[in-house]
Amino acid sequence: MNLDQALRTARAQYLSRRWFLRDCGIGLAGIAARSLAAGEATSPPGASQSLSVREPHFPAKAKRVIYLFNAGAPSHLELFDPKPELTKRNGELPPAELLKGYRAAFINPNSALLGAKYKFERHGQCGMELSELLPFTASLADDICLVRSMQTDAVNHAPAQIMMNTGSQQFGRPSFGSWTLYGLGSHCDDLPGFVVLTSARGTSGGASNYGSGFLPTPYSGIPFRSAGDPVLYLSNPHGIDQETQRATLDTLQRLNHMTLEAAGDQETAARIQSYEMAYRLQSSAPELMDLSSESSDVLEMYGIKDPKEASYARNCLLARRLIERGVRFVQLFNEVWDHHNGLTSRIKQNALETDKASAALVRDLKQRGLLQETLVVWGGEFGRTPMVQGGDDGRDHHNRCFSMWMAGGGLKSGHIHGQTDEFGFNVVKDPVHVHDLHATLLHLLGFDHTQLTHRFQGRDYRLTDVRGNVVQGLLAWMGKFYTHFLSELESSFWPHGISRCVVTLTRPDSSTF
Repeated sequence: MNLDQALRTARAQYLSRRWFLRDCGIGLAGIAARSLAAGEATSPPGASQSLSVREPHFPAKAKRVIYLFNAGAPSHLELFDPKPELTKRNGELPPAELLKGYRAAFINPNSALLGAKYKFERHGQCGMELSELLPFTASLADDICLVRSMQTDAVNHAPAQIMMNTGSQQFGRPSFGSWTLYGLGSHCDDLPGFVVLTSARGTSGGASNYGSGFLPTPYSGIPFRSAGDPVLYLSNPHGIDQETQRATLDTLQRLNHMTLEAAGDQETAARIQSYEMAYRLQSSAPELMDLSSESSDVLEMYGIKDPKEASYARNCLLARRLIERGVRFVQLFNEVWDHHNGLTSRIKQNALETDKASAALVRDLKQRGLLQETLVVWGGEFGRTPMVQGGDDGRDHHNRCFSMWMAGGGLKSGHIHGQTDEFGFNVVKDPVHVHDLHATLLHLLGFDHTQLTHRFQGRDYRLTDVRGNVVQGLLAWMGKFYTHFLSELESSFWPHGISRCVVTLTRPDSSTF
C-alpha cells in the first residue's frame, strides 16, 4: 500500500461522520455545556443588557434612589440614639452579663463605658430625639424615618461595607444600585443609570461597593470625578475634532458588531453601549457638573461656598441634578466616621461637614415634588461600642446595633423604628438586619425581593441572598392600622394556642404581601 492509499484509508476510518459522532461525544458535550453555561451567566430569564425602562413586579412607591453612604461607622450613640444611663455610668465597667460571648473588633470588651458628651433634644411633632450635632437633620424630624435597630454580620469596614451594599461579605456580588438598574432600567440616554460620587477618600470596600458583580457590565456604578473631566478621558485629545471622533467611533462600532455577530459575546455588546454613552457624556456631563445655573439661595441651603470646589455638599446638590435628568440610582461615598480616638472633636467636624447638605437635599427634593418618588438613605456599615477605645475618647466597631435614617419613597415619616438597650449595645425591639433593609427598599421600588434574581453558576442569586423580610412597620401606608391590627391579632389568637397563621393583606394599589 503506497502513501496515498494509506492516507485515504485513514481518512475514511477516522474522519467519517460516524466516527466523529461516536468518538467525539465528550467533546460535543463539553461544547454544549460551555454554551449553556455562557448563556446562563449572561442572559437571565426576563432581563437583557438593555437599559431600557422595565416595569417592576407591582406598582412602586419609589422610582429612584439617592444613597448617602457615610462610611467608617458613624456613632449612633453620639448622633441618633440617646442613652442617659450610659452617660450616668461613664467610666464604670459594663455589666458582666452584657458581655457574655461578646468579642469586639480591637478592644478588650471589658473596657470602661463611655457616655456621650453631646446633648439630645426632641424635635418636630413626632418628638424624635436627635443630637445637638445634627440641627439641620433635626429640623426635618417629621419628614424622616429613623431606624435605631439596624444589625449586620460583619465587624470590620471592608466586609461590612460590601455587605451593606451587596448583601454579602464576599467580593463579586452585584450592588444594590446594580440590582435596581437591572430591575428597572434607566430613563436617561445621556447619563449612566447608576452614578457614584465620592468625597473625602475612597471606601475600604472599594469598587465592590458599586460594581455589578456577575450582572452584565452596563449595570455597574460609574464614578464621576470631582475635578477635571467628570469621567476620565472624556475630553478629546489635542488635534481630534468632533467629526474625526464620530468617524472613529463609527468604525469601532462596525468592528465590534462584526465581533458580536461572530462570537456572540455579550461583553462586546456592553462595549458598544459604553462607547456610545461616553460620546453622549461629552456634552451632558459638563453641563451637569456646572453649578452656575443654581441660585445663590440653593447654594447657601446646601452650604456650598465655592461651586467649583469638591465637597460632600456639592455632591448632594449634584445628586439632585442627576435624578432630575433621569438617573435611576445615585450613591455618595463619604468615609470619614472611623473614630477609634478623638471622637468628641472629630465627630463634631464630620457632622458640621455633612448635616446641612444632607438635610438640604431632602428639603430641596420635597420643594421640587421629587421626594415622594425618591428614596433617600443615610447611613454607614455598622455602629460603635458603648465601651471606650483610644485612651478616653474613642469607640470600637459594633455590629449588634446601629442607626440609619431614610426619607421619601413610601416610607413612614416622623417615625422611630426599633429600640436598643440602655447602653446602646443590643437591639431589644424590632431588629432590622441588612437583608431586611434591602428587602424593604426593593419592595418600595416595586419588587418582590425573592423574585428579582439572576442565574449564575447553577443557581438564582438575589440581593437578599436567602434571607430578608419586608419591614412593614417602615411603610407609610400601613400607619397606625398595622400596629393596631397586629395587637388585635395577638390578643385574639395567641391565648387560644394558635401560634401560626397566614394573613394576606391587600394594599390600595392591589398588590399583596
